[in-house]
Amino acid sequence: MTFDLTGQVGFGAQIRKSPFFDATMRWGCTSFSVYNHMYIPRSFGDPEQNFWNLVNDAILCDTSAERQVEITGPDAAVFTQLLTPRNLASCAIGQCKYVLVTSLEGGIINDPVLLRLGENHFWLSLADSDVLLWAKGLQVNSGLRVEIKEPDVSPLQLQGPKSPAVLEALFGDSILSLPYYQFVETRLNDIPLLISRTGWTSERGYEIFLRDSSRGDELWEILMVAGGPLGLKAGHTSTIRRVEGAMLSYIADMNIKNNPFEMGLERLLDLDMDDEFVGKSALKHMRDNGVSRCLVGAEIEGPPLKRPNDEPWPIHVSDSQVGVVTSAVFSPRLRRNIALALVENEYSEIGTRATVFSPGHRLPMIVAPKPFFDPSKRLAKE
Repeated sequence: MTFDLTGQVGFGAQIRKSPFFDATMRWGCTSFSVYNHMYIPRSFGDPEQNFWNLVNDAILCDTSAERQVEITGPDAAVFTQLLTPRNLASCAIGQCKYVLVTSLEGGIINDPVLLRLGENHFWLSLADSDVLLWAKGLQVNSGLRVEIKEPDVSPLQLQGPKSPAVLEALFGDSILSLPYYQFVETRLNDIPLLISRTGWTSERGYEIFLRDSSRGDELWEILMVAGGPLGLKAGHTSTIRRVEGAMLSYIADMNIKNNPFEMGLERLLDLDMDDEFVGKSALKHMRDNGVSRCLVGAEIEGPPLKRPNDEPWPIHVSDSQVGVVTSAVFSPRLRRNIALALVENEYSEIGTRATVFSPGHRLPMIVAPKPFFDPSKRLAKE
């Protein structure tokens, strides 16, 4: 759901505004959608220009809607492991990990980034689902001594090849040594922050976690002033770039009805570890018996798609539906329509041809390798 601000839009108390809301309006946001019960900017004008700003220079995105679930207490490490099938034994203080939160049936409830702030202190930086309530429900009968809450933490994403230079202008060159998927706690003008080498773009970038919501406007302006001479622009997370990188979007590409195996995320599972976690038995059954669908890359022939699509488009071979396109977009860099699609296994081989039914159109589709660009993630990791 997206709200176009060229019309009459009312912002109500049922949906929260981020600490950066007013700043994003000043810097040209034209539409919002709703994510974790919060408004999130979705457009600052032309999405293709936003893409080029990201891949050539840098963009600053308000991603406060990626709310945090904070887990503390004597049993926080045990409880956090209970939430996820990824083995956290090697997760050091100061490290981040991409994890899954799974249901009893093995479905994907969320795919957050986990940050370990202390021996028994964790944040889950969430995709769009109510994990705070899930965790509190799991706590009730766990017998574990933990406190679970949403802290006053609001992330920004500073992404693009010039993002290191922006941070260097503010923090000095020591920030450049921060390794991929690690973080540092710091302050800027006495604003408490946590900065991680993470992001949702497949480009070099950082997430800047504001730990005092009253300072949001101030922090935004400091970053934009420092980054202006370097080409920094206000922006939004780019569907073009994330599909190029085959990055999954919760709700669009997967939800609680999907499991890690069909999403190609089995690398995030340790089903043989001694620790228990929710969904372990169901996931072992899937591993041993297989699943019937898998996520593939696809190229869609025809004219360039006019806008990114994240509605399910049916895929047919002959007269039978064999899957759905979950996300599709025209890549101006690759000069073709690219997509992610969930299909039955027998139609997942590279080169398989099918027909996509988009509104009012029948378009030829071919299964293609993914990611579509920089498959080794060199740009994000370098």
